[in-house]
Amino acid sequence: MTVTMELPDAFWFQEGPGVRNWQFTNTGIKLLNVANITKNGEIDLNRTARCLSEQEVKNKYTHFLVDAGDLVIASSGISFEKDGLLRTRGAFVEKRHLPLCMNTSTIRFKAKAGLSDLNYLRYWLDSHEFRGQITRLVTGSAQQNFGPSHLKSMHITLPPFEKQTCIVRRLDKAERLCRTRRYALELTDTLLLAAFLELFGDPVQNTKGWPVPVVEEAGDVQLGRQRAPKYQTGKFRKPYIRVANVYENEIDLSDLLYMDFDASDYAAYMLKYGDVLLNEGQSTELVGRPAMWREELPGCCFQNTLLRFQANRKMCEPTYALWLFIRYLHAGEFAKLSAKTSNVAHLGAYRLAQMKFPLPPLPLQQKFAALVERVERLRAVQREALRQAEHLYATLLNRAFSG
Repeated sequence: MTVTMELPDAFWFQEGPGVRNWQFTNTGIKLLNVANITKNGEIDLNRTARCLSEQEVKNKYTHFLVDAGDLVIASSGISFEKDGLLRTRGAFVEKRHLPLCMNTSTIRFKAKAGLSDLNYLRYWLDSHEFRGQITRLVTGSAQQNFGPSHLKSMHITLPPFEKQTCIVRRLDKAERLCRTRRYALELTDTLLLAAFLELFGDPVQNTKGWPVPVVEEAGDVQLGRQRAPKYQTGKFRKPYIRVANVYENEIDLSDLLYMDFDASDYAAYMLKYGDVLLNEGQSTELVGRPAMWREELPGCCFQNTLLRFQANRKMCEPTYALWLFIRYLHAGEFAKLSAKTSNVAHLGAYRLAQMKFPLPPLPLQQKFAALVERVERLRAVQREALRQAEHLYATLLNRAFSG
C-alpha cells in the first residue's frame, strides 16, 4: 500500500560539516563540494583540489566519510527551472571515489532496509512532489539553499519496496533513452568541429596560414538594445532574446520577454537570418557562447546582454564565423580577452571587434556551410527524438509520484 510519510522516516540523511578555508590542504582526503555533483548525475572530483589531511579527518570528521552507494545531493547553488520550481543535483558515490569526505552544502542519504530504495529517492528528487515542497520552503531567502531542517519537514509518497523497484526500472529505461538521444546530438557537434578543424586548421594558431584581419573587417559588431524603463512605451512591443536564450549552437525561445521600441530603433535591433549572437557577459567559461539566428521568430530583437556579428557575405560565410567562435569559446579565447568584474566576464563590442579573424577563401567556407546544413537537418530529427524521449520520461515521472 502506498503511504505518505515524513522524509526522515523513509531515509537517513546527513549534511556535511562547515570546513574552513584554513583547513584545506592540497593532498590527503578529498572533500566533496557542490561543484563535484554534475547536472549529468555524476561525481567529478577533477573539479576541485580541496582536501583535508588524513590526521584532520581522523581527529574530527570520520563520521562524514561517505560510503560507496550513498546518494549525495547539492543543497546550495540550486536553480529555478522553466516551470518555476527549484531543482537540485544528485549522484551516487562509487568505490573509485573513496576515500571522500563531505563538505558544507552537500547532503548524503542512505535507504532503510526493506522500506526504501535510494534509486527511487533519486528520481523523487526530480519530481514535482519534492521540487514543489523545497521551492515553498526556501522561497524568500537571499540564496536558494536548503538543509536538514527543511528536509525534516518534507513528506514523500512511498509505495511498497517491490513497487519502488518496478518504478525505478521503468524510469531507468526512459532515462537511458534520453541520455542516448543527448549523446547523439553531442556527437554531431563533435563531428562538425572536427570537420571545421580539418578544413581550416586551428584558428587559435592559424595553422594553415590564412590572412588574419580582425573581426570588424569581416562584418559588423553590435551590442543589443538596453531595456527601456517600465514607464516608457514605444510604438512596437516586440519579443527580444537575452543570455538565457542563447546556448552553444542553439537558440531556446521557450522563455521570451518583451520590450517597447520606437520606429527609430526597432529596425536597428531586429534580428536577421545568419546573425551570430554571443553572450556579452557571463562566467569565464561561458562568456562569448555563440549561436546563429535562423529566423526562428520573425521580428525578434536582442538585448544588450548579447553581441551580434553580421558577416560581410562577400568575404565571410556566417556559418564559418559561428564555428570559428565556437572554437574560440572552447579554447578560452573569449575569457582571456574579457574584462572581469566580480564573478562575471564582459566581452564587450570593441574587444570582440578587435579579435583576430583568420579568413579562408569564401568557396571553402561555403563548402563547410553546405556540410553544416546537411548535418543540421539530421540534428532537427535528433532534437525531435530527444523531445519525445524527455516527454516520455516526464510523463512516467509524473505518474510515479502523483500519489
